[in-house]
Amino acid sequence: MSQLKDSLIALADTVEALQNQPAPKPQINDRSLSGNKINGGKITNFSSVGIKDNSTYAGKEVLFVENDRIIVPAIETSTITTPLTVQGNLTVEGEVHARKLHVDEISADVRNERTTPLEFKAENGSVTNKGLLWTGSADGRNRQLTMQSNPERLYTSENFDINRERSYQVGGFDVLSSTTLGAGVKHSSLTRVGTLERLDIAGALTIDSFVYYDPDSMRLGIGTETPNGMFSVKGLEHEFVVDYTDDLRFSVGTWTTSGLDIITDDTKRISIAPTGEITVNSKTSFNGKIGVGVKNFGDDADITSAGPIRFQNKKFQTGSEIPQSGSYRKGDIIWNTDPKPTSYVGWVCTKDGTPGSWKPFGQIAS
Repeated sequence: MSQLKDSLIALADTVEALQNQPAPKPQINDRSLSGNKINGGKITNFSSVGIKDNSTYAGKEVLFVENDRIIVPAIETSTITTPLTVQGNLTVEGEVHARKLHVDEISADVRNERTTPLEFKAENGSVTNKGLLWTGSADGRNRQLTMQSNPERLYTSENFDINRERSYQVGGFDVLSSTTLGAGVKHSSLTRVGTLERLDIAGALTIDSFVYYDPDSMRLGIGTETPNGMFSVKGLEHEFVVDYTDDLRFSVGTWTTSGLDIITDDTKRISIAPTGEITVNSKTSFNGKIGVGVKNFGDDADITSAGPIRFQNKKFQTGSEIPQSGSYRKGDIIWNTDPKPTSYVGWVCTKDGTPGSWKPFGQIAS
């Protein structure tokens, strides 16, 4: 009995000693933990194989997970490996580097620096209407520099203004500067030019369908495409020509059966009929000798005629006797071509007729 009592006293002392000791901290050994066992509450200084929580904001959450999204005020990442869609506005305070950028509309007032050409992609195989467009002007009119079709060309709605010291070129050669057409410009459809200081033409020439030059025949025609001389002027059915002959002589006159008038002060001075008759309509002065019907004549007479002459309606001719035929009028004279002593200087017609009545005059002394 005494031993039992002592044992109970020792047990009581042990229990009391245990009660007076501080409670030990609980320890959780490494083991697996199912998410099904966690609901609510707050976990701080959380860390896993792929997650580390360094947040020190007391009472301020920075990551919210909802059914179809996560919400976070700031993201810091080095790479996004999958396609990304931004449904709201996107503000980038740093630089954007993109290998390729597709946009439907750009509104910017910044300087663009490029190291590659500005490229416009075709749609359905066509680049028509691709290019630059300026809108919003005060007059409501758009300006453009775009590609057009039929034929394919670069079209601008505005003027091009280049520095006066530069020129337009084709294939590396100047075609137009502020003052000069390029030397390689061979064909043109100019309808009006200013004052020309020099004009060189190689080949055919047509002016207003009225003046023609044919380089093959080397003839110039005014009013005719087929001139009959080196130079020809044609009006209606009449043609005036200037030409040269094979014997190195020049001819001037009408090609057609037309008369020719030489005028001064809008007055006819010399008229040549189609038959060759020449009429002098004004006072005429000859400084040389005159030959009529002769090819060679001397200088000992002012007028040399191969046939009869008439002045003041009187006919003068030569002969060895009274004429036996022909029509003569009173006062006509036949000069004796074989004068001899006691013969006569000539014969004078004393009565009109065929050949009329004649009397000798001017007897020559013996």
